[in-house]
Amino acid sequence: MKTVLTAMALVLLSSQVARAQGAPARGADDDLFGTIAALDTAVFDAFNRCDLERFGTFFADDLEFYHDRGGLSRSRQALVEAVKNNICGKVRRELVPGTLEVHPIPGYGAVEVGVHRFHHPGHDDTEAVGEARFVHVWQNANGAWRLTRVISYDHHTLGK
Repeated sequence: MKTVLTAMALVLLSSQVARAQGAPARGADDDLFGTIAALDTAVFDAFNRCDLERFGTFFADDLEFYHDRGGLSRSRQALVEAVKNNICGKVRRELVPGTLEVHPIPGYGAVEVGVHRFHHPGHDDTEAVGEARFVHVWQNANGAWRLTRVISYDHHTLGK
């Protein structure tokens, strides 16, 4: 656990330093990037369609979900219930193009970093509710990828 949190902190720090210096963010090889990008699309397709059964399959039972407004959730079931009660039919998520970063965690999986926007259903795509940054820690256990840690932070409303 300590190793995963240390790796997450180093990735976040190096990404911020690289951006501050105008350098491109370091990413994973094409295969790993493609795998994680496809998983991100699948997770949030289920999220946006409120397919809770499918959505839940992407998370480890002992998931830790850290949210800068909602606090800590400590299980897949708690997350699925929160999405059911607070998200379904109310909000749609999209990944902000060009923000996705994927970095390997040797012997474990990968860390995914990016920015996403949330919209009210039925509104024009340019009418964003808000935006936030996220960190997803993916574990690859025998070819099965599961999210084990999620950090969602810096939630803010976009100005017009």
